[in-house]
Amino acid sequence: MSKNLHGKEMDKLMDGILTLRTREEVYKFFEDLCTVNELESINQRFQVAGMLREEKTYMDIAKETGASTATISRVNRALNYGNDAYDMVLNRLAEDKE
Repeated sequence: MSKNLHGKEMDKLMDGILTLRTREEVYKFFEDLCTVNELESINQRFQVAGMLREEKTYMDIAKETGASTATISRVNRALNYGNDAYDMVLNRLAEDKE
């Protein structure tokens, strides 16, 4: 889907993320790491993924999330041709609710 991001420095970042133990630690780390706009964009894409999996229309998703149709399309492409990570996380969250 995109260039290979795997490498020594990216591994270090991912390993660092894996050390976070609580939701509050995750908030603190990502608030330091990302801008508010970056975090809001990430959150929006995650919301879009969930709504696409619920088979909501692009129009409904755009209206509810404020996402552009380009963003919705990009997330849909990741859901259909990506690494299945959205589904993995969404499924785990659903399992945790049971």
